[in-house]
Amino acid sequence: MTASQSKITGWLIHVTVWAVIFGMPLFLTGPNRPLMNGPQYVRFLLVPISFMAVFYTNYFLLIDRYLTTRRFGRYAGYNLLLIASVMVLVHLLFRYVLPPDLHHPPMVRPWQHTVRFFAGNLALYLLVVGVSVAIRMTSGWYRAEAARKELEHSHTQAELQNLKSQLNPHFLFNTLNNIYSLIQLDTDRAQQAVHDLSRLLRYVLYDSSRPTVPVAAEIGFLRDYIELMRIRLPRHVKLVLSLPDEPSQRLVAPLLFISLVENAFKHGVDNDRASYIAIDIHEIGNQLIGRIENSYFPKSGASDRSGSGIGLSNLTKRLEMIYPGHYTLEYGRTGDAFTALLCINLTES
Repeated sequence: MTASQSKITGWLIHVTVWAVIFGMPLFLTGPNRPLMNGPQYVRFLLVPISFMAVFYTNYFLLIDRYLTTRRFGRYAGYNLLLIASVMVLVHLLFRYVLPPDLHHPPMVRPWQHTVRFFAGNLALYLLVVGVSVAIRMTSGWYRAEAARKELEHSHTQAELQNLKSQLNPHFLFNTLNNIYSLIQLDTDRAQQAVHDLSRLLRYVLYDSSRPTVPVAAEIGFLRDYIELMRIRLPRHVKLVLSLPDEPSQRLVAPLLFISLVENAFKHGVDNDRASYIAIDIHEIGNQLIGRIENSYFPKSGASDRSGSGIGLSNLTKRLEMIYPGHYTLEYGRTGDAFTALLCINLTES
């Protein structure tokens, strides 16, 4: 609900409540209680109108000016003055202008009745003040909370965009490195690789800019990327690939599995030793599950990003922001292998 819609809803509630109060004589009729005539209804209206005066003077003026600024003494003093003025005015109108029987001259009430009138109504007016404070404070809290959530959402989106902007150059850097190496080996295949890369970049730059994409589109992107990486793998590297033939149209945040796949190609291949990469991504019910395992050949020195680099670090942050409590991510080294397991619950997508 937008701020304007919330404001309109609030005022509709105000109008409805006052309409019910003003229409109470219509609901209190019965065999022993006939419907009020005009003068009697005018007398009845004096009380809710005086309540409105006290309520909205607090709602629009006194609460913001004195109560929220912690000037409690002035707030209490002005309210006592306001209530006293309204009660005196109502009492005078009842006594001299609209007595119970308009066909006879107004009768002077005993002083005991006057005291009883002020004492009894004081509690009602104080209750009206309390209701006004409660509603005003609650609506103010709601607006502040809505503003906080909007700010938090904007901050989250900005951080997600920042993480994605870091991911794109990282992905492009790794892919260009592969194509550069391929140019020296096979020019024709390098040209085809550039064409394939353009298709991948179109997805990264345009399709992945949306909050979610169909699982089928994400699987298609991963398949194209893996095929691009496959063409430069040495013969002694074994690649085992298992992707769904007919992925669903459920929605998932884009570019979540690419970091794990990149790491497998980057750290799982050695030019001289037997290597393997096993990629298995599938759907089970509402879960999208990816298991990537590769032989472990960590880079040395400053180039060592295995398990702690920009890819895995950003992936963890994005998952926590997009799917808090709806994902599991486990990765680590076991002997000479590195395994990563990512499970995403797509129910909240």
